[in-house]
Amino acid sequence: MFVMTARVNKKKIVGLLAAAAALIALLIMLLGGGENTAPTAAPPSMATNDGRVQFLKNFGWELAASPVESGQVKIPESASEVFDRYNALQKSQGYDLSKFAGKAVMRYVYKITNYPGATDPVYATLLVYKDQVIGGDVTNTAANGVVQGFKKSGSDTPQG
Repeated sequence: MFVMTARVNKKKIVGLLAAAAALIALLIMLLGGGENTAPTAAPPSMATNDGRVQFLKNFGWELAASPVESGQVKIPESASEVFDRYNALQKSQGYDLSKFAGKAVMRYVYKITNYPGATDPVYATLLVYKDQVIGGDVTNTAANGVVQGFKKSGSDTPQG
């Protein structure tokens, strides 16, 4: 009978395990493992009205082709309860308005025409800075209406 023994260095084992974990993570990223929520096509440009309309349509909304309102607004420099609540909605969508405190941004408001069960107007607001969406919402103006993120309720549409 032949018996072979080897000395194992704990540092080498830990190093090999870390390298193996890094290699597995790299392979997962390269091979597209997991859920991919990023759009496969280039995102539409927010510099144009067509791009902004397409952005909202990507969430399943139908809307008037031109904004009902547009203009510059300034993101507050200091937080308040109202700002914190609104920014919590933005953070739930992957945005964070606190990064733009004190900045003037463009605000575009579009009328939504396919909001389920709406009896009063519903508007989508886009906040755009340097041709990038930095936040926004969809607001049902009914007395019991809600302010929500871009994603349609009950929709599997990915974020824009």
